[in-house]
Amino acid sequence: MSINKIQENTSKNNARLTWEGCSILLDINDGERMVFERLTAGATLKVGNKKCSLQPFINCPFGSLFQVENGTDGPFLSRIFSTSEGSNDLQEEKESPTVYGSKDNRELMDNNTAQSLTGEDIDELRRKGASGVEIIEALITNSATFEKKTSFSQEKYRLKKQKKYSPRVLLRRPTARSICEAYFKKRPEQIGFLRMDALALLLSMASVTSHSDVLVVDMVGGLLTGAVAERLGGNGYVCNTYRGITPYPIDIVRMFNFGTEICERIVNSPLTELCATSNVTSVSSSQLEEACGTRSQSNEEGPSSSVPSLDTGEIMISSEDGDTDISPTSLAVKPCKATKVGQKAPLDAIKSWRENGFSSLIIAAPQIDAWSMVKELLPLLSFSAPFAVYHQYQQPLALCMHNLQVGKMAIGLQISEPWLREYQVLPSRTHPHMQMSTSGGYILSGTRIYGSK
Repeated sequence: MSINKIQENTSKNNARLTWEGCSILLDINDGERMVFERLTAGATLKVGNKKCSLQPFINCPFGSLFQVENGTDGPFLSRIFSTSEGSNDLQEEKESPTVYGSKDNRELMDNNTAQSLTGEDIDELRRKGASGVEIIEALITNSATFEKKTSFSQEKYRLKKQKKYSPRVLLRRPTARSICEAYFKKRPEQIGFLRMDALALLLSMASVTSHSDVLVVDMVGGLLTGAVAERLGGNGYVCNTYRGITPYPIDIVRMFNFGTEICERIVNSPLTELCATSNVTSVSSSQLEEACGTRSQSNEEGPSSSVPSLDTGEIMISSEDGDTDISPTSLAVKPCKATKVGQKAPLDAIKSWRENGFSSLIIAAPQIDAWSMVKELLPLLSFSAPFAVYHQYQQPLALCMHNLQVGKMAIGLQISEPWLREYQVLPSRTHPHMQMSTSGGYILSGTRIYGSK
């Protein structure tokens, strides 16, 4: 066995390290741009006008911080080793206490005359092999107003120049949170405007735990399916059900780096097959085989044109001037050569679900009427099983909740609206961010009771 193969197997066994062929999420300049990549030795990343190889990312711990440097053979990514790897060295506070009131910015004029270093001088420094940090220090030295700025303004100046001349790349693990955060930031419509706190609340309301059998209606690209499978950890099933003959696309699942044991637990089954004899305790194997055979044949016909699909590509980007530049290939994922997910549910599992019911139900299907879906799927749950329904708007869930109350089909019904706001946490200037998302959607939750049909 070759040394590269041994290193790859070692990395796969150690979940903290990357390996060749895995999926990674690259966070450039603290969220300014986020990119999904399939990690290979020949893959490259474009940062600004520089193209760097992703080779240094292989066999590195997730959470490593890299910096773009200029080399004799062109730009390259250099890993930053520090005790606080995720922190920005240019933003670290000085040990001496800050003196307040000694400076202010009232006398500063933005007339483009404070900087004596020209563009030609900066190009000359680059040709001589100066690093990004050295260029930033040269800009500070040749600035006539830097010393007159307040300490806060000086940090902002350093950070602005660092993003331009010494961009940094954070190697993040693709998880339910990071993937949801990346999609919500750039292309929220592809995940039904499902925010990461709403996703967490969905899993909590549905009581998704190890050894659960979770019934899922996922029309948010596979984000919900991947989040449930991540929490199950290979113990239990996540069964995607769907109307019609074609399963809903779950391309995002391929970004989670799931192993074979987890991928085998992600299955699908058409709604007609699960509902056909949901109230019958015994089903012949021939009937199941016939139904599964029909489903398998229909799946081979390819996706229906009426089903929205995610294109393959990478997450793109914000340009340096702050304008958003979304790639035509959108925020979807690159094809994965790993174990195929979404196989048909095994016969013994279908028998068990028909006899005992599913342990929980989660629906995230903004394109489908919530009440019609809940009415069909609720009888498939075991008694006292929790369920949670997500929708971008409140009214469809309010109507569904009213019908459930009138039909006495569930108890503990409530509609929740998650609320999330980020805070800047820095010495002497901790405050909430000025901008935030208006809404992360709404969640209807409850518990199925005996006698509901």
